Amino acid sequence: MNTIRLAAAQAMVRYISAQMNEDGVPFIAGVWAIFGHGNVAGLGEALHAHRDSVQTLRGHNEQTMAHAAIAYAKQSVRRRAMAVTSSIGPGATNMVTAAALAHVNRLPLLLIPGDVFAGRSPDPVLQQIEDFGDGTVSANDCFRPVSRYFDRITRPEQLLTALPRAFATMTDPAECGPVTLAFCQDVQAEAYDWPASFFDKKTWHQRRVRPDEAELARVVGAVKASRNPVIVAGGGVHYAGACAALQSFAEAHQIAVVETQAGKSALAWEHPLNLGSVGVTGASSANAVCEQADLVLGIGTRFQDFTTGSWALFKNPDRKLVSLNVAAYDAVKHGALPLQSDARIGLEELGAALKGYQATAPDAALKSEWFAAVDPLTAAPAEGNALATDQQVIGAVQRSSGPDTVIMCAAGTMPGELHKLWKAPRPGAYHMEYGYSCMGYEIAGAMGIKMAQPDRDVVCMVGDGSYMMANSELATACMMGIKITVVITDNRGFGCINRLQMGTGGAEFNNLLDHAYHVNPANIDFAAHAAAMGAASVKVSSIAELEDALARAKDAAGPFVIVIDTDPYPSTPDGGHWWDVAVPEVSDRDEVKTARQGYEAALSARLN
Repeated sequence: MNTIRLAAAQAMVRYISAQMNEDGVPFIAGVWAIFGHGNVAGLGEALHAHRDSVQTLRGHNEQTMAHAAIAYAKQSVRRRAMAVTSSIGPGATNMVTAAALAHVNRLPLLLIPGDVFAGRSPDPVLQQIEDFGDGTVSANDCFRPVSRYFDRITRPEQLLTALPRAFATMTDPAECGPVTLAFCQDVQAEAYDWPASFFDKKTWHQRRVRPDEAELARVVGAVKASRNPVIVAGGGVHYAGACAALQSFAEAHQIAVVETQAGKSALAWEHPLNLGSVGVTGASSANAVCEQADLVLGIGTRFQDFTTGSWALFKNPDRKLVSLNVAAYDAVKHGALPLQSDARIGLEELGAALKGYQATAPDAALKSEWFAAVDPLTAAPAEGNALATDQQVIGAVQRSSGPDTVIMCAAGTMPGELHKLWKAPRPGAYHMEYGYSCMGYEIAGAMGIKMAQPDRDVVCMVGDGSYMMANSELATACMMGIKITVVITDNRGFGCINRLQMGTGGAEFNNLLDHAYHVNPANIDFAAHAAAMGAASVKVSSIAELEDALARAKDAAGPFVIVIDTDPYPSTPDGGHWWDVAVPEVSDRDEVKTARQGYEAALSARLN
């Protein structure tokens, strides 16, 4: 047997460089790295040696580097991914939040944190967590519950099985998610005689799971028995490349489509069968058809509580729930009639079996009435001194957008408003991380989107609260010349949660900066901060000025940051649905008592 003698870290990087996707390009598009004593001598040297075949990128925070990698994978609809490596200790645990984000969203991510010495002779090493009762535990065990596959590499030859398992997980449509290979720092440097064949190029193909015949027959029967079905399109439609199949299926059978946060843009907004966003942040048009539906056909959705209105949205007492999902776990949720299948293949085979069936077409007036109600909210306001609303900001960005624009966000006020109001013209035009809704994803995520699709116009919508959580990768985007537009809506605190606090009877407390303990009023100059990191930046005082700045941003060579003060209180009054946020049973405050009565009434309505 032909062998090649390499250090373990060198073998890992060489193997990674040989793993291809179906398009013939490396599945791992690059490695984000912050070096420390736990990875600089081993992985650092290996990445330097392979710098012509594996691009190494440097960010400013391990969590946000991983966010950039996740956004890259999401915008690439899981056909490519990135790796992130850190030292042991805080560098590693910084990535735990990102691992959870990738896990919730079913996105591929290869995490390679350094680990303690497998040989243990220098224990405790710098930054080592010591478990007094278990010598095998390290800080990296934090990754276990948020990894789809976890392994600790304590011998070089363990990579012979660990690396193929890692790539199998990241490329499996049902098991896809983050992989953590905790790489003991002494093992990274140890040599081994590797089979030469281990480094042969390998293509990882996208598995297309076909429906079980019996499951398909049961679902066909259920659909044929329905008159008013509705399709709930989730993120799996995008990941399976099933957007065209969804449109063909909906048109053939005249079934209304509603979209989750992850599913939005699967069908163009102007398509007559697209009734809009669904659930807690849904359009009244979409929620109306869901309330009346006698069959709910979920396609590639986890049926998260924001989608289902905490399972109070689907009010028809005779409704049936069908879940077409590649993951068995999701296909059987809440007693659904399962159809475990790839979304594209499942739609094609279900459509063929339903030939001739047509549902009662949705009332076109529902959609026109929805836009008649909300379009005025996004219109340019008359001149005045009032603070801009988030809805008006969205309208300005929408008017400046084109067919290649990708709007992105993750947390705070904007996800709900964008879900309701943004008009996505084609698949991939809407990028929302709302599975984990992680504050601080936005700047790094926008960078990852642009890296995945350099020809797209990427607009990042971020509130001041989320910007303050994590903004350092703006400096990375400047350094790397990555052109993104960032719109910071400054409502001086956590406006979204402040409204939720008020809505549940709470007093305004500790959310807006003025309501938090302070000696000096907050006065943060976001435009100056962005400029200090190298971005072109401007603060605007009106929607008209915002539109002028957005036009200037198109000619910028790199990141362009626009800051606008916004009113923290208004939200779109139309649409939406109840969300189960428990209100205290006992309180001295009348507002909480009143909110509790409303909460109990909503619970009773859901149960009945």
